[in-house]
Parts: sequence; C-alpha cells; structure tokens
Amino acid sequence: MSHRIRRAALIALALFGALILAACALIYVRSERRIARRYDIPAEAPLALRSDSATLARGEHLATSVGLCVVCHGEDFGGAVYSNAGAVIRVVGPNLTSGRGGRGGRKPGATDVDWERALRHGVHSDSTSLVVMPSEVYTHLTDSDAVALLSYLRQLPPFDRTLPRTRFGPVGRMMLARGKFTVLVAEKTPRVAHVAALSPDTSIAYGAYLADIAGCRGCHGLHLSGGRVLGPPGTPPASNLTPRGLAGWSETDFMRTIRTGRRPSGAMIDSFMPWPVLGRMTDVELHAIWRYLLTVPPEEFGRR
Repeated sequence: MSHRIRRAALIALALFGALILAACALIYVRSERRIARRYDIPAEAPLALRSDSATLARGEHLATSVGLCVVCHGEDFGGAVYSNAGAVIRVVGPNLTSGRGGRGGRKPGATDVDWERALRHGVHSDSTSLVVMPSEVYTHLTDSDAVALLSYLRQLPPFDRTLPRTRFGPVGRMMLARGKFTVLVAEKTPRVAHVAALSPDTSIAYGAYLADIAGCRGCHGLHLSGGRVLGPPGTPPASNLTPRGLAGWSETDFMRTIRTGRRPSGAMIDSFMPWPVLGRMTDVELHAIWRYLLTVPPEEFGRR
C-alpha cells in the first residue's frame, strides 16, 4: 500500500510540475507576443535637424530641464539603471551618446527618422515598442522642439558606458501576459497632429503644452487630480494639481516648491518626483504652468 501511495504521490507531483511548466510557457509566449508586436506608424515628413547654437541651446534646455531625459539616461546621457525591481522589471535608460555602448552620434545605425519615431511614437527601428520611455508625453512635442531636442541629443560628446538591457522578470512577464502592466509605450501613445511651433511665453496655452511635455499627467493623472502612481514599491500617491488641490497655494508657493522640493507646510516632496530637474525651468515657464493649472476643472483627489 505504501508503494502505491508513493507512486501516486510521485505522479501527482509530476503532473503538478507539468502544469507549472505549461503555465510558465503560456505566460512567456503571451508576454513575448506583446513585446514582439509591431506597430504601424504612419509615415511623416522627416525632421530636418540643425546645428546652430540657438537650436542646440533650446534642445539642451528641453533635455535637462523640461523633458526629464536626464532622469533615466543620466546627467551625462551615458545611460543609467533607472529601476531594478528584480522579479518585476529592470529598467535601463540606454547610453544616448556615440561612445562605447552608446546608441547616438551620426555613425551608421539608427537614423534621424528612427530617433524621431522612438521619441514621439515609442517604437524601435523594427517597430516594436520601447519600454517605459514616455513617448505618450513626447508625442506632444512641436516639430520645432522635436528638432531642437533631437539635434542636441544627436551631437552629444561620446561617453563610454556599457549597460545591461531592460528586461522583464517572471512577475513582470505574468503581469504583461494578463494585460496588467502598462509599460509598453507604443500601445498607449496617442496619435496626435503635430504642431509646427509654439511661442515660449507665459500664456495658458503654453503652460498646458509644458505640462504635457514635462509629463505632469503621467503621474498626476489625465485630470491632474493625483492618486496612485506606477512606480517602485512605497511610491506615495501624486498630489492633486487642480484648483481644489492647490487651494491656499500662491504662485510663490508653487515656484518655491518646484525649486526646493519643499511644500509650504515644510514637508519635503518624495524623491520620486523629479523636482531637482523641473526646478531648472525658467520663471516664464513655471509662471505659464501655474496659470494653466488654475484653469483646469477642480477635481476631487484621485480622479484618474
């Protein structure tokens, strides 16, 4: 009898192991199908990159103060491991320079069109999706600002740094397979009509534009009312930036908070909020954003 019990137990264990392997294989296949999906991006007139000092200065400002490129790719643009939640995902901002391990420069490889498609559509040169890259934000860049940003990035001095690639862990793949992991940016990047240029002034329209390309809605929600944020464990909810959430704030409070990371109450903003970068915006830019925030519909906290 004991022999039969042991044999039955071994068969049950083998069946259980087979089921686990089958489930893992199914998760891998489904997640890989999403990762390997190719996106049809309509052809657009190629952007003509420039090398004049004004264009490069504008591009540098966008890359280091508004567009948050340095948050993922490092202050030297030589790349950085942005997040490493082992079983879920390792997110790596690649080296954007032409140095060893880099993807930049004008040597053979990715073309200016490939870079524009990555920036504003979230796809690799093979039309598969980038991961985490906030193209759903950068798709709103005007043609003029896209030219400036790409012109600046394409002429960066070489920096040698070889990094591992972004990779999904088993939990991340399971979330992908179930459609619960919104990190493939091509599938959430909207198709928008690109505007030629906007005047960088203090207008409400320009403030709305800056709020878009600085990624405010990425954390604070479509309605800017705050709430849960997709981030590392322990990331606090984003604040309500509508007039209801900013009640009692002055423009001076707003600008001081962005520049110092300290709220009017004296409490520090969580380090997940990239205020050290956004604080480099000019007074004109912050004033435009403040004017815009006062015009959005007041919402209760957390209406995403």
